[in-house]
Amino acid sequence: MMKTLVVGASLNPSRYSNLAIHKLVAHKQEVEAIGLKEGAIAGVQISTENKPFENIDTVTLYLNPTRQEAFYEYILSLKPRRVIFNPGTENPDFYELLQKNNIAYEVACTLVLLGTNQY
Repeated sequence: MMKTLVVGASLNPSRYSNLAIHKLVAHKQEVEAIGLKEGAIAGVQISTENKPFENIDTVTLYLNPTRQEAFYEYILSLKPRRVIFNPGTENPDFYELLQKNNIAYEVACTLVLLGTNQY
């Protein structure tokens, strides 16, 4: 089973990261989450620390490019297969870093990918 890490998870039910966690769980995906506040979404605990999660297949980003910088080394250390840049998170500097580390990236919407069975 693929495991997804949601970076920028929000407890606010109107935020796309929150909706994505619900949809990932509904699609029977294993989910980890990092956000500013601890709590739970659809049974997924949100961590406020960069934990050394194992077997992360996909990282899906819900942080603007400036806030992503603090996560570059952490995400690279997880060695995911791919990183998804959701709308508003596009970041050519990070694309380049991912390419240098042989990590695929997609500029896409996690919700749309799940909704169209392309995840």
